[in-house]
Amino acid sequence: MQNTYGQAHYIKVTVTLENGEPVFSYTDSEGAECPGDVTVTAASTITYLLDDQTGKDLKFVGAGFLTPFDQIIDAVTLSSDGKLLQMVDLDHTPGTTKFQFVLTNRTNTLMLLSPDPQISNDPN
Repeated sequence: MQNTYGQAHYIKVTVTLENGEPVFSYTDSEGAECPGDVTVTAASTITYLLDDQTGKDLKFVGAGFLTPFDQIIDAVTLSSDGKLLQMVDLDHTPGTTKFQFVLTNRTNTLMLLSPDPQISNDPN
C-alpha cells in the first residue's frame, strides 16, 4: 500500500511449538509466507501482528536491535494488549538493521527472543 504519506507494511508473526520449542514464521498482508524482512523505499510504518499458537499467552514487549543507533528505525510502539508492534522508518538513512522481537509469556518470567528479521532502507 503506497500513498503520498508513505507506505504501510503488514506482517503476521506466528509462533507455534514444536517439541516444546518456539518456532517463528511470517506471512505478508496477502497471506504468503515471507522471511519477515522488509525493504523500505519511502517513509513507512511496519506493523507486526502476533499470532500466538503456543497457548502460552505470548505478548510483544519490544524489539531489541543489534545496532540501535544506526538511525534506520526511528521509533517502536506497542499496542496495550501486546499483540501489535509498529516500527516507524522515515527512510532517511540507507542501510540495514537487524533486530529480535522480545516477548513475555504467562508460564514463567523468562523472555522469548525471535530469530532476527531485518529492515533495509533503500531511499533511492
